[in-house]
Parts: sequence; C-alpha cells; structure tokens
Amino acid sequence: MAYQVLAELTMATHFAFLVFLALGGFLAWWRRWLIVPHIGAVIWGLLAVTVGVTCPLTDVEDWARRRAGEQGLPRGFIDTYLTGVVYPAHAVVGIRTAMAAAIALSWIGLLVLVVRRRRARRATPVRLAATGRRSRT
Repeated sequence: MAYQVLAELTMATHFAFLVFLALGGFLAWWRRWLIVPHIGAVIWGLLAVTVGVTCPLTDVEDWARRRAGEQGLPRGFIDTYLTGVVYPAHAVVGIRTAMAAAIALSWIGLLVLVVRRRRARRATPVRLAATGRRSRT
C-alpha cells in the first residue's frame, strides 16, 4: 500500500513539474524569485528532450509501482501518461513548440514588466515621511 501511495504522489509531483515548466515563467510575473527555479526546470526539460536525460521522478515512480506489484512504467512518464492519451502521438513536435513558445513569451513578458517597474521607480520621486526630503530610490 505504501508503494502505491508513493507511486501516485510521484506521478502527481511529475504532473505538477510539467505544469510549472509550462507556466512557471508566468508565475514569476507575480513572484519574481520563481524565475530561478523555472530556469532550472527549463534546463532540465531541455536536457530531457535533447540529450535524453532520464527524470528521477520517472525512476522513483517506476520503482514504486513495481514494488507495489504493478507493471511499472513501460515507457517514460510523458510517453505513458500524455502522448497518445492527452494528445495524439503525431502532435509531439507541436506540443514541444507550444511549450517553448509559452516559456519564451513568459520570459519576454517578465522582462517587460521588470523594465517598466524600474523606469516607473526612477521617474516617480518618493517623499520620505520623516525628513520631508525627496528620494529617487
């Protein structure tokens, strides 16, 4: 039973990682510090797609399913749960392109937001309450 729970939690974590991979750059518009883990996720995703690096979450889920008496993952996580299930196998290139476009758009949008905020801060003088002086911080 514990192995089954571990397998299911690992699967859910893997799905959450993929959602973060797709949307993490947009989340960074809200919380800028999220861009750092998102860059790491993107690098990991690129390594998985281009070099074929195996995700440790896939290994953990496969191991837990086998220990629970199940078949395990016959293929990788994406090939098992997404390709041919959520989208057709012939759409893989389109899905990857859409993911890359979403990531690029989110990063460009974040850059635009950061630049606009910095310009707005420089343009608006702030009055210091205690001294009555102006500051351009």
